[in-house]
Amino acid sequence: MRDPSPTPEETTEPYRWRWLILVVMIIAEIMDLLDASIVNVAGPDLERSLGAGPVGLQWVIGGYALTLGAGLVLGGRLGDRYGRRRMFLIGLAAFTAASLLCALAPNIESLIAFRLLQGTAGAMLLPQGLGLLRENFSGPELTKVFAIFGPVLGLGGIIGPVLGGFLIEGDFFGLGWRSVFLVNLPIGLAALVVAAKFVPRKPGDRTIRVDLTGAALIVASCALLVLPLNQGQENGWPLWTWLSMAASVIGFALFAVQQRRTAAAGREPLVTPGLLRKPAFTVGLGGIALFFGGLIGTQLVLTLFLQIGRHFTAGEAGLGNLPLAVGTAIGGAISGAFLADRIGRKVLQVGPLVQLAGAALLWFELDGLDAASFSIWDIAPGVAVAGIGAGLVIAALFSFILAAVDDDEIGSASGVLSAVQAVGGSIGVAVFGSVFFARAETGDFTGGFHRALIVQACLLVVFFAITFLLPAKGRPEDEQHGITPETADTKQHLTV
Repeated sequence: MRDPSPTPEETTEPYRWRWLILVVMIIAEIMDLLDASIVNVAGPDLERSLGAGPVGLQWVIGGYALTLGAGLVLGGRLGDRYGRRRMFLIGLAAFTAASLLCALAPNIESLIAFRLLQGTAGAMLLPQGLGLLRENFSGPELTKVFAIFGPVLGLGGIIGPVLGGFLIEGDFFGLGWRSVFLVNLPIGLAALVVAAKFVPRKPGDRTIRVDLTGAALIVASCALLVLPLNQGQENGWPLWTWLSMAASVIGFALFAVQQRRTAAAGREPLVTPGLLRKPAFTVGLGGIALFFGGLIGTQLVLTLFLQIGRHFTAGEAGLGNLPLAVGTAIGGAISGAFLADRIGRKVLQVGPLVQLAGAALLWFELDGLDAASFSIWDIAPGVAVAGIGAGLVIAALFSFILAAVDDDEIGSASGVLSAVQAVGGSIGVAVFGSVFFARAETGDFTGGFHRALIVQACLLVVFFAITFLLPAKGRPEDEQHGITPETADTKQHLTV
């Protein structure tokens, strides 16, 4: 029987099994999205089962995003050198194995360690997806692929807390919270078999050198930032927390210098140095960190408020996220379909204003709560309005930041944006979790939510100001994935 995995050079015809590759890539991306949010509703169960306190919960949720974001650019470079198929299979196998280890964790410390490992595996897995799609699709088909990719991934992000709540409350086979990790096993193994059989073999470029020094600097800098944010509240913000955050800033500055020197020496840096010299792009990175930190942080606080403050079950808390998810989907559809094209950069200014209006409405809804008769409908309007504002921004933000970079920098820029988005989410979990628990420990759950809304409002105001420094028009959707008019009919290598 003929091997169904020829190299692309063996034939000029489109690869027969290329649509299976798209299916596998979508499955891998959805696994990541689910694991980024599915654990949000597991807090009370982890507390009962493993004795997890607030800091432990923040590490379980945010630790995954931390190692994922810190390793994304390195993962893309490893795919360049060793081949995207090989790194995809290694990453998928490691991700599935780490999911099993998480499910078997005997205590909170080991669960945190396995979540960090799972995020690292995700960083090796996810950057390969776009490159594999570029290698096997071209022209109008490639545009169609990305048109399918976006909405499906958006759905994956929405169903995470809902699926997590269903699995935990269902307590299938008495597994409780462990089932949110075990669900990855059959999915991951099936995807691994299909990918091994049908993703074409294509060697990497062994002349590419992997910048391990740069990778070590970025990982250390991220860790030095997130560690004190997670631990500071519980420890009373001792001197070491402030020194650690200061060291993190120095580490990021050293990374920028080291990248420029690496490029000047003729070696391959992790990040194209020209990106760091573009003010609009650099400012955009800060905007992404602020926006997604606030968004992920407030979503976590909403879930904690429902479960700990209002004693919702995991299933009810998962469904309680639906107003936010539906609002985000509506805002994203409006922005993506016509608003961003019609009003340009202003969509990034309308979005945070709508979010602020939603936060203000939610504030007054929280003030008027009747604890005895509370239901999610009491706060659904404010949550949904905030979601609409978030969706307006999410659908357009990357396109406006990528409009500030040159065509040959898109791959590197996209990888950096995705990494900053993940790390920003990890920081948001640490900051908003600490803010909420500082009041929740005294029984003032509404006050904790109020404080989180104040922090979010401050972040949105800064983000609003940043948007004025971004390009007036966004980069078209197809060009965001490296499909420029000059390359639309060719298959070129994508560097993430």
